[in-house]
Amino acid sequence: MLATVVALIGLALIFDFINGFHDAANSIATVVSTRVLSPLIAVIWAAFFNFIAAFGGGVKVANTMGKGIIQFDLLKAQGTHIVLAVIFASLLGAIVWDLITWWWGLPSSSSHALAGGLIGAALPSVGWRGLEWSGIGKICAFIVLSPIIGMVLGTGMTIATSWLVRRRAPLQVDKWFRRLQLLSSGVFSYSHGTGDAQKTMGIIAVILYGTIWADRAFHVPFWVVLLCHAAMGLGTAAGGWRIIRTMGHNLTKLQPIGGFCAETGGGVTILAIARLGIPVSTTHTITGAIVGVGATKGTRAVRWGVAGRILWAWILTIPASAAVAAAAFVVVQMFSGR
Repeated sequence: MLATVVALIGLALIFDFINGFHDAANSIATVVSTRVLSPLIAVIWAAFFNFIAAFGGGVKVANTMGKGIIQFDLLKAQGTHIVLAVIFASLLGAIVWDLITWWWGLPSSSSHALAGGLIGAALPSVGWRGLEWSGIGKICAFIVLSPIIGMVLGTGMTIATSWLVRRRAPLQVDKWFRRLQLLSSGVFSYSHGTGDAQKTMGIIAVILYGTIWADRAFHVPFWVVLLCHAAMGLGTAAGGWRIIRTMGHNLTKLQPIGGFCAETGGGVTILAIARLGIPVSTTHTITGAIVGVGATKGTRAVRWGVAGRILWAWILTIPASAAVAAAAFVVVQMFSGR
């Protein structure tokens, strides 16, 4: 049992690492595309802020991922073998979808891939009654709301900052916002760590408290917090260049002032929603913010064909990862003879 639990925690950390390099583009695409930082320095910068979020990000999102998608007590009542099979299948579904969309260069949501994995693995194990519909409803609502909020903030900040510097020389404005973008990219990377690392914390907590610590009250130990932030930071440092090209260059053309507005608008949105304990997609949020910044230059400034491809990836993420997870759970049960 202990060896299986350790192996599954290792798989969860692998997902966290993949999450980091898959979503690295969210943190650094704008600062790289505006040439404020080189790609290498940018990923190190983002990885640092991903990790320090461990000391102030809280665990509300982790609790939602652990107990807000599947009814944890009902799952635990099925037995430790079911808990382990559900988590394995959930992680496999999320990892497969993340790798597919990374290969395609599409910025899909690792948060929603994992949520889809949990839903898909839960259905053949505990059925519809095992799902927490209120938690799933909030996640689905913010698939729509988070990019809209990011877009509104990105647009509003662009209009406001452009008005404030309207009488300044373009070179002076560019110089100011190149420095400010270091701050805004740090804010967004911190928010990325706050929101995304907590998903894996919740999964590891389910593994521990659904098996070897079944007699203890559910919570997220601090060593798990540190492990998850470290894995995500290392994943971010490993890069994710395919998606950076889509986010930073193909979607719209950004200047330092636009990069600052997109990162700040996206970061504020994620931090605010994380305080509510809702797993929100950093991908959706920063994409909305970038589109909002680009739209201030006119609708032709946004490459809507690229935006359409991204939108389809968002729509397919939960059902695709759920389908992989459901199939994985069935296969595991077949080979285990249960």
